[in-house]
Amino acid sequence: MFPMSQTRSGGKQGFASMDADKQRSIASKGGQSVPAAKRSFAQDPSLAAEAGRKGGQAVQAADRSFSRDRSLAAKAGRKGGQATHSKAGPRAEGDAADGAANPGAEA
Repeated sequence: MFPMSQTRSGGKQGFASMDADKQRSIASKGGQSVPAAKRSFAQDPSLAAEAGRKGGQAVQAADRSFSRDRSLAAKAGRKGGQATHSKAGPRAEGDAADGAANPGAEA
């Protein structure tokens, strides 16, 4: 257990406690720290494409299952979509635009 004197008061601390101008000044230094020559992907999309191609080639052909089996990729995409939509939970009664979800409801 920690002593009561070490508990936080709940107020803003650190970066959040600074005024907006001070935060902006500090944040801008992060962007300035990268020289323009190192930001080449933003200036040359073909360079970014080449880097992506090299990354893809680094994967062994046997491990590129989606590029070899389109149905496997489709199945994975379908599974991801179903998982995403199932997190939303069941729809409320009468939510359907055509009323099919609650056909006995009075209008």
